[in-house]
Amino acid sequence: MIRSLLSKNLVLKYKIKKFQRKSFIRKMKKKNLYELMEYDADLFEKRHGYRLDWNNLSTYSEKMQWAKIFDKDPRKVLCTDKFEVRKWVSKKIGEDYLIPLIGTWDNAKNIDFNLLPNKCVLKKNCSSGDVIIIKNKNKLTNKEIRGYKEKLNYYLEMKFGFNTCEMHYNKIKPKIIAERFIESPHDDLQDYKFLCFDGKPYFCWVDVGRYHDHKRNVYDLDWKLQNWHQFNYGTTDKPIKKPENFEKMVKLAEILASDFKHVRVDFYNVDGKIYFGEMTFTNSSGFERIEPQEADLMLGNLWNIDTNI
Repeated sequence: MIRSLLSKNLVLKYKIKKFQRKSFIRKMKKKNLYELMEYDADLFEKRHGYRLDWNNLSTYSEKMQWAKIFDKDPRKVLCTDKFEVRKWVSKKIGEDYLIPLIGTWDNAKNIDFNLLPNKCVLKKNCSSGDVIIIKNKNKLTNKEIRGYKEKLNYYLEMKFGFNTCEMHYNKIKPKIIAERFIESPHDDLQDYKFLCFDGKPYFCWVDVGRYHDHKRNVYDLDWKLQNWHQFNYGTTDKPIKKPENFEKMVKLAEILASDFKHVRVDFYNVDGKIYFGEMTFTNSSGFERIEPQEADLMLGNLWNIDTNI
């Protein structure tokens, strides 16, 4: 009953969530380093089914926990910021690969929906799960618009980094951005995610149907489907065709990843037009199990970092 009510009233839903969130943020801010490590280890155990040994980190998922808390590289903050990274991308590969920007705001109350195009995408620059896809603005009611604004402001204040100890997110100055809606022949944009180590792409994860039937295929750079996956994503029933300009995407990923021990570089590819998506340094926070575990260890061996604490 209550859940049904909140699903229909976004304003009320996010006012309640904002109140609850403030208590959580206060608790997280009080944690010292060791308490934060213990909290992260608890989350890891719930997802992976075994206790994290901070003195023996070997798999990709395990090394991710070290990176979340101990990797202080300021460039990671810059490139995670969905707004500031645009400058990085423009400098490295050119602004032609950027999705056109419509506007930015520090408070959703300042967004004038009358000035937005009929189709656009609204999101925060430093979190996940906050994307609002508008395909027909003219059909939105005033109540829906108020709800969207309340949702966006909730994400502005949420300190996303505390969710799963991805601490670099908390160093990003929160901002709302609006981008042009990219038309695609598919139901959702196909997302090409390049897993890179020491500046070299090794695998391409292709996400399809993210907002209705999320599937993920993992390919090597010869476009051979791999026999490992993240446990909560199934593979597609039919093979995904290799993009004609796949090698171009590989080269672009290589350029953007060249300065980092590990990063995931994402692109969209629509009829040969390549768009930069984002750069992610803590893929799924290391909490989505990679199966079989031998693959998790294989990826961990590619990640050449010293995890001594």
